[in-house]
Amino acid sequence: MAAQEVRTDVCIVGAGPAGMVLALLLLRSGVRVAVVERSRTHQREFRGEILQPGAMALLDDLGVLAGARARGALEHSRFRLVEQERVLLDIDYRALPGPHDHLLSIPQAHVLDELLLHCEKYEGFTWLSGFRVGGLVREGGRVAGVTADGPDGGRTVLAHCVVGADGRFSKVRRLAGIGAGRNDAFDLDVLWFKLSTDGAPPGGAAGRDVRVYRASGSPVLVYASWPDRLQIGWTLPHKGYRQAVAGGLEQLREQLAAAVPPYAGLIREQVTSLRDLSLLDVFSGRADRWADHGLVLIGDAAHTHSPIGAQGINLAVQDAVLLHPLLVSSLAAGDASREFLSAYERRRSPGIASAMRLQAVQSKAMLSTGRFATRVRPRLAAAVRHTPLHRAVLRRIAYGDPRIRIARECFR
Repeated sequence: MAAQEVRTDVCIVGAGPAGMVLALLLLRSGVRVAVVERSRTHQREFRGEILQPGAMALLDDLGVLAGARARGALEHSRFRLVEQERVLLDIDYRALPGPHDHLLSIPQAHVLDELLLHCEKYEGFTWLSGFRVGGLVREGGRVAGVTADGPDGGRTVLAHCVVGADGRFSKVRRLAGIGAGRNDAFDLDVLWFKLSTDGAPPGGAAGRDVRVYRASGSPVLVYASWPDRLQIGWTLPHKGYRQAVAGGLEQLREQLAAAVPPYAGLIREQVTSLRDLSLLDVFSGRADRWADHGLVLIGDAAHTHSPIGAQGINLAVQDAVLLHPLLVSSLAAGDASREFLSAYERRRSPGIASAMRLQAVQSKAMLSTGRFATRVRPRLAAAVRHTPLHRAVLRRIAYGDPRIRIARECFR
């Protein structure tokens, strides 16, 4: 049976934060949008559940933050690096102006469901969930759409422009023949798992802090997530998983319990199998180029980041906000050439390069060991805490590029 044909203005592959924010912005600008997403539901496992103030402000301006929060979320006021109850670093988000003077732990599904709810109000929206992209449609040397297979057959989606927003292992990027530009600069992996607190306040000793615990072993990230979960990420040397599990589950569990004493009991009770743990390969990367004729890459498909500093959603949302007016102009001009679309990469590149440099600094601050880490750094952090430098770094972490604003002049 021949694939059904869908004609639209912009085809977005991937319904993560970057893709869905871009879809809503374009729909509000009178642009027809088709979103192709391989998953059939947003109720799948996500690890990135921290919103920085910059992402919150943009989602609030777009009118979706309140609805997403109403589905369930937790505020965190501080980020702390702790070693044996000694605070080595203390970053207080309450120093920022309100109302977004905190970190927000919110299931990514809550944000995506709210974005989808708003998108579905527009007649120009086509939602293809459960469809896997298998190829790019090319016409006269340009990308003119995608082919995808789904639960009720195939689709050929034809569009003025295709946007690859399908993550760090982007199928669209690979089909376009664009290199991923992987960089193992962080030299670590993360063993990630969740614990249930059975309805009790999930913060435990950490309260409403996002904490990194440093013990004799590798640092461990801990934060409370809605409704009654603890998210825990244990950093390992890159490709160190095999050594970590070589002594068996019991030894691994005791290492984790020793690293985060406040949650030792929960770890012993709930980590009963290696299947309770998932390994996250940590790397950064930047695609060789972000645009081709008829194609743009955004979010992790264009630039992949470490989870350190919780920048993923922040950068993805800002990507969408920055690309939005360029695509509106591209449609108006009838120009989807690589030259036209590459303006997005030129405008966005400095901010992404800055974020990558900052993550490298954060990685050293949180993960390095030795005399400097344990003795000098706390004194240095205390000395600069009330200086303009500290406020500047906090704002850069919290907001990314503060100049990025929603182009409301494009709305209809």
